[in-house]
Amino acid sequence: MEILSPAGHWEAMVAAVQSGADAVYLGFGDYNARRGARNFSDEEFLAAVSYCRLRGVRVYVTINTLLTDRELKKAAELLLAVSRAGADGVILQDWGLLRLARSLTPDLPLHGSTQMTVHTLSGVEALARLGIRCAVLSRELSREEAAFITKNSPIAIEIFGHGALCMCYSGQCAMSALIGGRSGNRGRCAQPCRLPYQLDGGGSRRPLSLKDACLASRMPELLDMGVSSLKIEGRMKRPEYVAVVTEIYSRLKAEGRAATAAELDTLERAFSREGFTQGYWLGRTGPDMFGARPEKAEEPRDLFARARALYEKEDRRLVPVSLHARITPDAPARLTVSDSDGHTVTVTGDVPQAARTRSLTAEEAEARLQKTGGTAFTPAACTAEVAEGLSLSAASLNALRRRGLEALAEIRVRPPLRREGGIPAAAGDRGPSAPPDLTVSLMDPGQLTAELMAFAPAVVSLPLHRMEEADLSPWRGSDTVFSLELPRVWRDRDEPWLRRKLLEGGERGFSAVQIHNIGHLPLLEGIPLAPRGDYGLNIFNANAVEFLREQGLGSATLSFELRLEQIRDMAKPLPCEALVYGRLPLMITENCLVRNRWGCRSRDLRGPCRRPHLLRDRRGEEFPVCPAFGCRSEVENSQVLFLADKPDYRQLGLRWARLRFTTESPGQCAAVLSRYAGQGDWQPETFTRGLFYRGVE
Repeated sequence: MEILSPAGHWEAMVAAVQSGADAVYLGFGDYNARRGARNFSDEEFLAAVSYCRLRGVRVYVTINTLLTDRELKKAAELLLAVSRAGADGVILQDWGLLRLARSLTPDLPLHGSTQMTVHTLSGVEALARLGIRCAVLSRELSREEAAFITKNSPIAIEIFGHGALCMCYSGQCAMSALIGGRSGNRGRCAQPCRLPYQLDGGGSRRPLSLKDACLASRMPELLDMGVSSLKIEGRMKRPEYVAVVTEIYSRLKAEGRAATAAELDTLERAFSREGFTQGYWLGRTGPDMFGARPEKAEEPRDLFARARALYEKEDRRLVPVSLHARITPDAPARLTVSDSDGHTVTVTGDVPQAARTRSLTAEEAEARLQKTGGTAFTPAACTAEVAEGLSLSAASLNALRRRGLEALAEIRVRPPLRREGGIPAAAGDRGPSAPPDLTVSLMDPGQLTAELMAFAPAVVSLPLHRMEEADLSPWRGSDTVFSLELPRVWRDRDEPWLRRKLLEGGERGFSAVQIHNIGHLPLLEGIPLAPRGDYGLNIFNANAVEFLREQGLGSATLSFELRLEQIRDMAKPLPCEALVYGRLPLMITENCLVRNRWGCRSRDLRGPCRRPHLLRDRRGEEFPVCPAFGCRSEVENSQVLFLADKPDYRQLGLRWARLRFTTESPGQCAAVLSRYAGQGDWQPETFTRGLFYRGVE
């Protein structure tokens, strides 16, 4: 198992390496999920890769944001630069970038970011079939769930071990984007989850602010589990923090033990939010997982000063080498240097002279050759064969040693030879010129009424886990397609039940299914429902649309973080859909906000899940909190997206325009659909244009 440490900039990278990291992850270029970090310039990046490769430390580059069509062109140059530099892999989120990388840099190892929201074995297996070498699992998994996936995974598994937790499943948060125009999916998250809120007028002041995770006391479990990589979060953190945390986790791994009370105290002093949590790992979600960083938290100056002194003082990541010299008459002195990674070099130096007074001994030659100070090497063994009666100066021996170590260093940092291919095209025009047909998605089957269906929506989607509450018989034989919406978050144990429900859905009159996650695709094998790509897949460019087409999907719902011009100008290899009405989903959370506030009485029809809940921010905005599959919560935007009075969305080449109904009454649903169908004058009292005109950073 590798200890994977953050490197937000050069000093943090050095701190991680010198403190024992087996690998570092860093941002290079504009397309990474910590665009606020200093990251690396072109020159720094090349130097960082060489620095790490020389010392046997792997380098993974994060290109883990959603990219527009224009940005993919620059991302192609970035992929080539990363591959040519010899980085050990790229961590990515965007399906279009995945398709590009597989074609352009086929030998560059690809890692599936936690932003892909993969949390089941089926999702990991789907990534493996796509050529992903390592899957970064969602941080909300319990140890039993992670162990099951790790044991059965065909590829390497990375687990989040230490650092800040997001309240929302990674890749599914739109709160920062919709509230402030700064997209977490684009590396600009403003961390709105750290702000104060109140649920239903009371409870915790910070119900979205989780404590940092800390699995230092679980190291034996992680090692036994077969985890390939343990990630430490912190590319925005100080290098001293990186050094402290990396050193402790590296020591625990080397010694195969859990952290002591003193080590846990040191980790907490380095940084915490009122302590740490293992709630997800232990499968114990609840109020105890939450905490906030004190506004005037004091920096542990003594701790950080000691850490800084260690990583700045000298090179502690020395590579053991074996040196063997052969010094014979009438031939240049020869030195062979080898490391444990299988690299061997042989260099030659000056020709020894006949000794005039005193002959060179093997012991003297060995003593001189072992002086590797000032390099990244340390002698593990050193031998010399020296013929009698010869003399070779100290300067010549020093030059021979220097030449040998430089030659070995050159081999160690030399990038591997990798193939380069072409840029794949996303074949397709900009979509139909005719206005899009209207579709609706319903959160509550009670919203399906004859009044709504009188407008003959092209597609009606309903949550799979509530399909028994819907009677489709009045509309059998109509032109409307009824689709089942799979939950965005589920677990391996849910899959037999989900498959049974999908089969049952076909018998009930459903003919399509909404796909939010790459792990949904294996669930559909052998099930005759047409797959439709939904917003959980974060489709941001034409290449990503083409990717869905290659996976057998029949349509694509575009990200609601795109501006209208980006949608209009996008090639559309599949029929495309966009959300044009409704409360847009801000978060889906493993921690049930309602249960944390009121307790859980899910079987009680009058219980907390059966009535509306509101999350109120410091400015008085109210965000509805709705129940999601598996006793999870979904936070909706405070205002509805409304575009019925704007003709623009009808001119973007869309095949469908979707109305997303969440908290609306059945009568309101029909009134909204009527307005979008060009009838009536219904309009919400307050509304938002979403990101349709302003887009995101």
